[in-house]
Amino acid sequence: MESLMMDRQLLLSSLLWRTERLFHDKKIITRIGDGQYHEYTYREYGRRVRKLANALGRLGVEHGDRVGTLGWNHYRHLETYFGVPGFGAVLHTVNLRLFPDQQRFTINKVADEVLFFDPDQLALVEELVDLGIPTVKAFVVFGDTVPETRLQNVHAYEDLLAAETDEFEFPEFDERDAAAICFTSATTGDPKGVVYSHRGMVLQAMCLAMHDKLGMSEDQVWLEVAPMFHCNGWNIPHTALLQGSTLVLPGVHPQPIDYVRMVSDLKVTGMNAAVTIGTLMRDAVHSSGRDWDLGSLQTMWLGGQAPSKAIMNWWAEQYGTYVTQGWGMTENTPQICFSAIKSTLRENAGDDELLALRQKQGQPIPLVQIKILGAEGEELPWDGESVGDFWVRSPFTASAYYDDERTAENMVDGWFRTGDVGAIDPDGYVILKDRSKDLIKSGGEWISSIDLENALMAHPKVREATVVNIPDEKWLERPLACVVPTDDSLTEDDLRTHLAVDFAKWSIPDRFLFVKEVPKTGVGKYDKKVVRSLYTDGGFDAVEAKLG
Repeated sequence: MESLMMDRQLLLSSLLWRTERLFHDKKIITRIGDGQYHEYTYREYGRRVRKLANALGRLGVEHGDRVGTLGWNHYRHLETYFGVPGFGAVLHTVNLRLFPDQQRFTINKVADEVLFFDPDQLALVEELVDLGIPTVKAFVVFGDTVPETRLQNVHAYEDLLAAETDEFEFPEFDERDAAAICFTSATTGDPKGVVYSHRGMVLQAMCLAMHDKLGMSEDQVWLEVAPMFHCNGWNIPHTALLQGSTLVLPGVHPQPIDYVRMVSDLKVTGMNAAVTIGTLMRDAVHSSGRDWDLGSLQTMWLGGQAPSKAIMNWWAEQYGTYVTQGWGMTENTPQICFSAIKSTLRENAGDDELLALRQKQGQPIPLVQIKILGAEGEELPWDGESVGDFWVRSPFTASAYYDDERTAENMVDGWFRTGDVGAIDPDGYVILKDRSKDLIKSGGEWISSIDLENALMAHPKVREATVVNIPDEKWLERPLACVVPTDDSLTEDDLRTHLAVDFAKWSIPDRFLFVKEVPKTGVGKYDKKVVRSLYTDGGFDAVEAKLG
């Protein structure tokens, strides 16, 4: 027996329909300078999105064609988030921080037809043309004018929109059609492409809006720090638009002090960013010498890795800000888990117990199923102790990489192997121990680099810390710690004593290298492969010479 429900498609354009009618007077605000902002309403946003859709047609874009962007977090880039997929084309947000060869690879892999870019990326785009991006037929500069360039068929974004009407009827098509493409970094080889559906992105946005998840709502002023070129900005732009939240975008080349200023100026109530941003903002507050009014900031969602207890406590004590976390990846559109404390666990828990629970990665969001498999492929119990590989599936989990033979390694029998290792407690809270490649097996015993990092960053004289596995003749592998101190008086013995409270002697690193900065990936995660590569090339001396 079939249902008698209407068969309406879950398309991103349906979110815009809601926003224009219910939240037409709410605003999108973009930083354009120190204390200077561009702002307009969602009604104006919708009109410009329709103009963009008309402009795409005039540029020769057709349904299913790929459109690339090299852009920062700003309102023009946000317009492509709905204009391109709403038109029926596929948005490819090119990672600004990949190497040019990798960017060229991703553009050619998906055969982008048009490339939008910020003016500061002009030299890079010219380099990409020299390297060879033959499928790109037209270029569009996010701005009022076209800088002097040797590019052919290049347009100013504002000129394109000015020539178009805001009358455009978004087409109806299959919700499983591609809406966007992002590439995830590969441990070896080229980046891997993930193709998102309209259906998956709409469902993710609805999940984030739930009250026991992120709880995005109309009365929030949300600062989107996570780059819009990575994982669709964690789907925050779509969720903010769905719920009518005031959306704040940090603009071109933001610095930590800019985020602090935006929170103060615009009374931001929530923000999402990599864990390192929470630390850098704290340091910016200290070094500015100012007494900032940041009391409006209720929620700070930090991802990429677990925020340290030290950073959770600092923001809570200074401004009453609740630091939360989640766990996700490009292949899951991106969210897998979100950290929210069950009422039954909250009732009788003390502060230390609650803080420990918040250190876990949270429970799977709605529609996500998860399991842990042991070394022999057996499913492990949710007892908080049994450690294995995480596998997930959902309506927004990738079933394959785009035209990539590595699909067979990670997508098996309708499940996706995340590459992360850990346990799940009886209440369904995921405990991430490590990436499988970052676990350290020393003398037959497993050591979690994440646990060591969190403990090191809890030391009052440590700003950042990362731990990597290095080869050892006797034990096969040993942990090496790279630490950014806040105080020159910090010693290796201080750190050993600090770790000895919670860690067995054999799991404590033999060497602690004091460095100026921990290398980071393009999205702010600690880049352990850089440290390992330096050690492989020249041992401890090479790491200290490059980072110290």
